[in-house]
Amino acid sequence: MNKKVIVFLGLIFFLGMTPFCDILAQEHAYVPDEGFVPDQTTAVILAEAILKPIYGEENINRQKPFKVTLKNNVWIITGTLPEGLMGGVAIIEISKKDAKIIRVSHGK
Repeated sequence: MNKKVIVFLGLIFFLGMTPFCDILAQEHAYVPDEGFVPDQTTAVILAEAILKPIYGEENINRQKPFKVTLKNNVWIITGTLPEGLMGGVAIIEISKKDAKIIRVSHGK
């Protein structure tokens, strides 16, 4: 068989299988009803795992307790400082649905 015909048939086969593979991927992609970050505890665990390597474990631990709010299905976790202490705190925004990190920042 001609090499071009074989390549053409292979391409047709591949393109024909693509929708089938997408269907299989969707069937086996579990998403919890409450999202991957269902509660404040999970949000804080993820926040610490992201923030500590960036800003240092000691720095992030000093900013506890964290203020945690849920707005438009996005967890907003903000560090706190002792009263009277000047400085900035870490902030991270995490999607409740898919755990995507939307924003990471730290004030000065």
